[in-house]
Amino acid sequence: MPVNRLQLERRERRILAPYAQLSAESRGRRFKEAPPEWRTHFQRDRDRVIHSRAFRRLEYKTQVFLNGTGDHLRTRLTHTMEVAAISRNISRALKINEDLTETIALAHDLGHPPFGHNGEMALDRLMKGHGGFEHNRHSLRIVEELEQKYPTFAGLNLSWEVREGLVKHYTAYDHPSKRAGFDAKSSSLEAQVANLADEIAYYSHDLDDGLEAGLLDEQKLVREVRIWRDAAICVKKAHGDLAEECRRYFIIRCIIDDQVKDVVLTAEKHIAAAKVRDADDVRLQPRALVQYSARRRKLNLELRDFLYENLYYNPMVHEPNVKAVRMLEDLFNYFLEHPKEIGELSRKRAGEIGWHRAICDYIAGMTDGYVHRTHAEIFGDSKSSRL
Repeated sequence: MPVNRLQLERRERRILAPYAQLSAESRGRRFKEAPPEWRTHFQRDRDRVIHSRAFRRLEYKTQVFLNGTGDHLRTRLTHTMEVAAISRNISRALKINEDLTETIALAHDLGHPPFGHNGEMALDRLMKGHGGFEHNRHSLRIVEELEQKYPTFAGLNLSWEVREGLVKHYTAYDHPSKRAGFDAKSSSLEAQVANLADEIAYYSHDLDDGLEAGLLDEQKLVREVRIWRDAAICVKKAHGDLAEECRRYFIIRCIIDDQVKDVVLTAEKHIAAAKVRDADDVRLQPRALVQYSARRRKLNLELRDFLYENLYYNPMVHEPNVKAVRMLEDLFNYFLEHPKEIGELSRKRAGEIGWHRAICDYIAGMTDGYVHRTHAEIFGDSKSSRL
């Protein structure tokens, strides 16, 4: 007999820690649906995210290097897949819900606009006075409103726990878990894991891409970044002199493994000290329980500073992104003057949300390549030549 949802839920109760978020205890969906037959609620959520248009578009959106710069450089999609893998590993070690963590990880960057964080800052600036733009909140709007796949509701109708995990930047007053008699301050452990796995992935893999592109120097890393130096020493002791590509791969793998181990052991200590009994006990904690150790946090800040100085603001990375952002600004201002030229869905929603937000939604949904093509169609070679 095939395994059905009820059997999967019993399996969760048997093997997961008491403070894990069980799928059978989900607070449900905004729109009532029949439960899945062969999947848990969170497994259904994961599949809905993967099958969304917003998820597919991540393949053509910038991570650090503009999309199309190199065949082996990461896109927003490959980054997302790596975050999901790290999230599952940490969740498995902590005996919390892997399916929920993976789903949050897969959905966490759905709201990223073209051209990475530079594109996000540009849209936030253009939307000043109209609610701004922040990719985590936009991820939530995508799964709640903008995806149009189902006949009876807008969005993906994901479970409450997944949507909670997408809201990373809330205040003590607008926490999604806060309700009468329940003064929530934190999110689930699964959401906390996905958040930290994102950081582990992008710092480690930005190192890899920076080296692949020839913008980072391995000897400078050895001199200035202790995380790299320590990992390089371990790899050399274990394997001797390796070929360049293999050596770099194993050093970065070692960095990721060390960070994952640090997070698992530190979180285990915090969970034990907090004496949390269930998932809602976790939400009542004044601060996240899934954290780096103080030593690892200091080392990561050192790595972050190095990457900002030597990669993110390297002219080979920064200047193409700045030029690309000008195209977003050109398109935004053009569509304000010609609002009927945006997509049909955005036009229909403009009466409800205003033209600024409708135009922002339209542009945020574009891939890097679509921005280039649309800009060329509207402005032609004369204006594109200055970019």
